Amino acid sequence: MTINYSETIPNNVNLSEDRGLQRALEQWQPNYLSWWNDMGPEGSQNVDVYLRTAVSVDPQGWAQFGHVKMPDYRWGIFLNPGEQGRKIHFGDHMGEDVWQEVPGEYRANLRRIIVTQGDTEPASVEQQRHLGLTAPSQYDLRNLFQVNVEEGRHLWAMVYLLHKYFGRDGRDEGEALLERRSGQTDNPRILQAFNEQTPDWLAFFMFTYFTDRDGKFQLCALAESAFDPLARTTKFMLTEEAHHMFVGESGVGRVISRTCQVMNELKTDDVAKIRAAGVIDLPTIQRYLNFHFSVTIDLFGADESSNAASFYSTGLKGRFEESKRGDDHRLKQDRYKVLEIRQDQLVEKEVPMLNALNEVLRDDYIKDSIGGVGRWNKLIEKAAIPFRLQVPHKAFHRNIGSLSGVKVSPDGRVISASDWEAQVDQWLPSASDRAFVASLMGRCVEPGQFANWIAPPLTGINRQPAHFDYIRFN
Repeated sequence: MTINYSETIPNNVNLSEDRGLQRALEQWQPNYLSWWNDMGPEGSQNVDVYLRTAVSVDPQGWAQFGHVKMPDYRWGIFLNPGEQGRKIHFGDHMGEDVWQEVPGEYRANLRRIIVTQGDTEPASVEQQRHLGLTAPSQYDLRNLFQVNVEEGRHLWAMVYLLHKYFGRDGRDEGEALLERRSGQTDNPRILQAFNEQTPDWLAFFMFTYFTDRDGKFQLCALAESAFDPLARTTKFMLTEEAHHMFVGESGVGRVISRTCQVMNELKTDDVAKIRAAGVIDLPTIQRYLNFHFSVTIDLFGADESSNAASFYSTGLKGRFEESKRGDDHRLKQDRYKVLEIRQDQLVEKEVPMLNALNEVLRDDYIKDSIGGVGRWNKLIEKAAIPFRLQVPHKAFHRNIGSLSGVKVSPDGRVISASDWEAQVDQWLPSASDRAFVASLMGRCVEPGQFANWIAPPLTGINRQPAHFDYIRFN
């Protein structure tokens, strides 16, 4: 399973033995690089960045650090090693051998799953395109670029599956992944969260905490797939996804730490005074949290879904940590509670679990998200400030499923449209909030220097000091 770095496309899938596939991917590669030059990180082509590159997929060492120009980054195709004798462990095919080829009857659904996952990867890069121009430090700029190149590699992972297993249809889908654009009116990205703007670094940190966490849960569900190449691909992608969530959690934590420091120095919780000191007040951080959390939980789809039931029963997509669950892994008789509106109240109702699997995954995600918010609150508590961040109710600000468009407050009360309009600026970032945060965004890239609104990290990357020369400007 070693990776051949003498290849045009580094890989551990014996690409050189499949000349047709190799030629197809080598033809796709220039289009990818053209997309990267057009839509990748602005102003980054000629700098040397201290990046992590995959060199193997074994637990002992899958990352090599060194300075490299991003257009020269060795994007490649890496799958986790195959598991001898692996069996399907959920759904109607439970106990059968996993598939090495795509079953004809599941071809359309598998292609749809892979395309939807693949579309999120370049979308993230496009959303983050301008952030390097306002980086709060070299350390943060390096982390942004690391996230960007790995999102690019995750696109390669999905395009490889499309090219190898879906013929001409797959090649056409691979081209379409480079043609859609985040936020574009006539050819947008598939999922709405990936058409939202990421205009500032607080939004970036929230995105990498909340939305990359959605990626973790979706990839974990796909890592259970009966289609073995997809399962092996997503298992390796998960190794890289952990860093993206670290960037988000530690980034928001550093913003909070700096804000708390200034609040204690000034002995005030007055928002105007805190903003005048050039840091982001805690209520604004809460509103950003509310927005990114609510937009992200919509990514899990409708609370009742026949597609989710079909994907599970046919073995295409499992649950988070499927093998650790103590049920029969078929779920034909199981029930699950989802929310609905009845007489202007949120109430629970029981539905077949197979139809509620989006909600199951969403609830697993929410539990995981709350953990990091608790760690942020410990920073505020340590500073002896009487304020706590909270994850809003899962019915708040929803635009998917039965809760779509229902006006619900962050604490879970169904309210009128007029009440929503009167209070929405207390719950979601207003234009003035975003303008204030934008006003703080200025490029700070001298080694060891950090913008006023964020604290330095406790440690650097790969045991390097925070003042390490992460970016070499030529």
